[in-house]
Amino acid sequence: MSYSWLLTNFVAAFLLPPLSLLLVGGIGLLLLQRRRRLGKWLIGLAFAGLWVLSMPIVGNLLLDSLKPPPGAHTGKEAEAIVVLGGGKIRDSLDYGGDTAGRYTLERARYGARLARQWRKPLLVTGGAPDGGRAEADILRAMLRDEYGLDARWLEDTSRNTRENARHSAEILHRTGIRRIYLVTHAWHLRRAMPEFEAAGFQVIPAGTGYTLATRLTPLDFLPHPRGLEASYVAMHEWIGLLWYRIRD
Repeated sequence: MSYSWLLTNFVAAFLLPPLSLLLVGGIGLLLLQRRRRLGKWLIGLAFAGLWVLSMPIVGNLLLDSLKPPPGAHTGKEAEAIVVLGGGKIRDSLDYGGDTAGRYTLERARYGARLARQWRKPLLVTGGAPDGGRAEADILRAMLRDEYGLDARWLEDTSRNTRENARHSAEILHRTGIRRIYLVTHAWHLRRAMPEFEAAGFQVIPAGTGYTLATRLTPLDFLPHPRGLEASYVAMHEWIGLLWYRIRD
């Protein structure tokens, strides 16, 4: 396991819901005896924040704020398709070991669709910062066994999006490839594209997860786990963007 990856995600957990809001509420409880007004205000803030961020309409709006406009592609803009890993399930009993998580599955499915449609070679990227099997190896096996596609290149040492880009460049630049379709979730493109461009690629975004607007219902304003998950993912991306700018 990568300890830098573990530390980064440990610190991030304190900045993201629900832990950040629980901490605010906990501080409010501790202050009730000495500073009752401030304590009640913090408890109310934590409760309101948890309610708002758990509303599906809020989570979806936060994710949409990250998505660039979808582009129209012809299959002639780039020379290869790069598919980014998006997490895995450790020690799955169903599959006899580590297997693809939800986001990796969705990216693999879209990457396979584009590869078949455009007949472009595939590179899969993603390491194993938490130990176990590398995400790229899971991606390659899934593309082969479930979609009948062979990924030409495998990048299995990266621990984050920045390393995805740099290590992929080390592989593809040796073959002369500079123009790529970048397959990841639409809400991840804002963070991923600059990293791949900085690594020397001309990036054509191929984001998955775009949806048409749907009619709102009262359920969209009620707290729900999917709303909190969407808010969590969006805030994670914004924090990641800020962190990369600080490091630069």
